Amino acid sequence: MRMLTDMWRRMDEHSEHISKDLEDIKKKQSEMKNTILKMRNSLEGLNNRVEEGEERISELDERLEEITEAEQKREKRIRQNEKRVRELWDNIKHANIRIIGVPEGEERDKGTESLFVEIIEENFPNLRKETDIQLQEAQRAPNKRSPKRPTPRHIIIKMSKIKDKERILTAARERPQVPYKGKPIRLSVDFSVETLEARRE
Repeated sequence: MRMLTDMWRRMDEHSEHISKDLEDIKKKQSEMKNTILKMRNSLEGLNNRVEEGEERISELDERLEEITEAEQKREKRIRQNEKRVRELWDNIKHANIRIIGVPEGEERDKGTESLFVEIIEENFPNLRKETDIQLQEAQRAPNKRSPKRPTPRHIIIKMSKIKDKERILTAARERPQVPYKGKPIRLSVDFSVETLEARRE
């Protein structure tokens, strides 16, 4: 988790730095556009300096084009970096199952892993008989509960085998409802927010 936290912190720092650079470029671009407009207006009454003024405008146009091209390249790099980070994050979470709707505190006495085993045994007893389902880690996410959030935090289950994750999610999709203590819960893949939004589109 520390590695993920560090990764997110570095991503945030990198993103802030890039955003600041983009703002500076946009500001310079806006300033140059204003300069070009002022020069063009003043050149109308200064015929003797037309050639000099046109050369300057041409230079500024070229510089503006260079800045615009640099900005486009930088924005493309940002998009590529964001995509790589998202893919890396999704790859890290590839073996995870997200359980939504289990009331807070259910895991206190028995532990989150035992809670997951109970859900599997209650809803998919054949899966437990067919294969030895193993998990590496189970925890609530985020770690601390926010008093502003009325719904229970999700439970993230990191499976040892991706095949086990796929079997469980396939079995969950085949059922009209997956209950825990009589109340419906939901089992889903654990993708990044960006990936989930992209899939919805």
